[in-house]
Amino acid sequence: MTYCVAVRVNSGLVLLSDTRTNAGIDNFSRFSKMFTWEVPGERAVVMMTSGNLSIAQGVITRINQAIERSAEDPTIETILNVDSLYHAAELVGEAMQGLQDRYRQSIQADGAGADVTMLVAGQRKGGRLRLFMVYAAGNFIEATDDTVYFQIGEHKYGKPILDRVVSSTTSLEDVVKAVCVSMDSTLRSNLSVGMPLDLCVIRRDSYRFDVRQRIEAGDPKFQAISQHWGAALRSAFSGVPDIIPRIAT
Repeated sequence: MTYCVAVRVNSGLVLLSDTRTNAGIDNFSRFSKMFTWEVPGERAVVMMTSGNLSIAQGVITRINQAIERSAEDPTIETILNVDSLYHAAELVGEAMQGLQDRYRQSIQADGAGADVTMLVAGQRKGGRLRLFMVYAAGNFIEATDDTVYFQIGEHKYGKPILDRVVSSTTSLEDVVKAVCVSMDSTLRSNLSVGMPLDLCVIRRDSYRFDVRQRIEAGDPKFQAISQHWGAALRSAFSGVPDIIPRIAT
């Protein structure tokens, strides 16, 4: 399984993903689920994946191959030369659909699922910040001021904090804290999600990655967030009024 979360607020984009995959109870591996492309000063694009790993890697390979071919043939459309992030999401959806159509029958015959879901986000010069969720069928939806975040993978444990804290006006610094708490909650409740984590931040109109880092197990800043949040929850719980009278002991 996996957990990826992306948030689009007025001041920028924040994306966080884990790196654990599993093909059975005792078969865990580590693969990055976040992929980034950057033309500094012109555009920054990031994708995160959940679902069948072979299909997801195939999509990334096709995207990279198109970028390489476009160096000799500029008529080839890629995520780095199309005129909008919407068009970039279309290219991703087309690649997903093509690979799933090609391999779905054989993958399912082997007892596995072929579906993939991807998050595509970024900004190009002259365009606005955009965040899309691309479904297995190749279609997609876009984040809005009413729905500023998307999650893929094992999302239920990390959703409550995002619903309570994050809005379109939340600062990037607070969004980073919120997604870290969201991830920490998921790590504690689901063994199929695991460290290390990949984090990136794109500030509005910077057209580059202001933050692009890996958070390893034992990272002191992430541990501090986890410990502080746990203590705050315990303190808040102790102050919640009782529903029934206390039983004398």
